[in-house]
Amino acid sequence: MTKADIVNEVAKSKGVEKIIAQKVIEGFMDSIECSLAKGENVYLRGFGSFIIKKRARKTARNISKNTTIVIPEHSIPSFKPAKVFAAKVK
Repeated sequence: MTKADIVNEVAKSKGVEKIIAQKVIEGFMDSIECSLAKGENVYLRGFGSFIIKKRARKTARNISKNTTIVIPEHSIPSFKPAKVFAAKVK
């Protein structure tokens, strides 16, 4: 399912115009993105959590040049589904 499919589904099920549904969905996604960029997790009860995971500093190997490189500590976004949501998918 793409973002356009979600916009169409929301517009049809809630009886609103596609433009309005698109703006709401894009605003929702922007809010999540901004919160994660600030280092704040987003919790949606019954759906799941968008969280920041910390990756530790590690040494890796560049096999084409046969050298070692250091990958610094960094953060990545992650999604953890709620138990209710995960149960529906199973």
